[in-house]
Amino acid sequence: MGVAYSVVEVDHFNTFFVQLSPQIYTKGNKRHRKPRFLFREKHQKGFLVVENEKAAVINKLLSDPVNPTANNWEIITVKDPKRRLSLCSSGYSEGPDYQEEVEDALPVLSDDSQLFENHHLEKLTAHMPVRTQVHPWQLVYSTAIHGSSLKTLYRNMACLESPVLLVIKDTHKKVFGAFSSDPFKVSKYCYGTGETFLFSFNPDFQAYKWSGENSYFVGGNLESLQIGGGGGGFGLWLDSDLYHGSSFSCPTFNNESLSTKEDFIVQDLEVWTVQR
Repeated sequence: MGVAYSVVEVDHFNTFFVQLSPQIYTKGNKRHRKPRFLFREKHQKGFLVVENEKAAVINKLLSDPVNPTANNWEIITVKDPKRRLSLCSSGYSEGPDYQEEVEDALPVLSDDSQLFENHHLEKLTAHMPVRTQVHPWQLVYSTAIHGSSLKTLYRNMACLESPVLLVIKDTHKKVFGAFSSDPFKVSKYCYGTGETFLFSFNPDFQAYKWSGENSYFVGGNLESLQIGGGGGGFGLWLDSDLYHGSSFSCPTFNNESLSTKEDFIVQDLEVWTVQR
């Protein structure tokens, strides 16, 4: 069970903390500065994660009716600081320590995933673009909800312009998938960028980033969805019923087969996207 934290909405809270505990919150004191400050410049407000013992002190000070700015501050208790950190916008720049906190933040999920948990998401986040970490993630397709149909998957993404995360669990209970820089669609040509990658938890996490050998990132038609290629097979391939799939080593990602066997049967499948 982790330490409970609070998220404090602030105006010019940095100065307040330095004056309150200069030995802890001075910028040069990295060893004892816990936690680091995170600010979002929006209407002169931001978010700061603090331990509960500090939040109690702050709350007492803010309850002082003489304090003219107390009404502008709000304390919200949360149990998962990393997920809440992703509320912060990428529009700030407070130095490398602040960037490090954002890179450690887990995206907020709009729904509960049936296929992966926080430890899966933590591994994946380290390889995803930073811009995807500061927005909530929305479930746009699930075989448990929408049935098994590639056409439905395409239809649910017809209006999307944001990256997507494909997660598969096969009948061997292996979890794997792909991060795509572009939403899945029917196209005559391959699409996507070098941000696209394959991954597997089989059982240890492995990410297969773009090798630079070719640009066969994603291809899609009504018969199948293909990710990676250029060799004897696709890095990840799914049929029109999202039931049969295969995974071969391919030059695009220089990956190993993502599942136990090159051919697999899909048990469950989810696709998530950034909710802007």
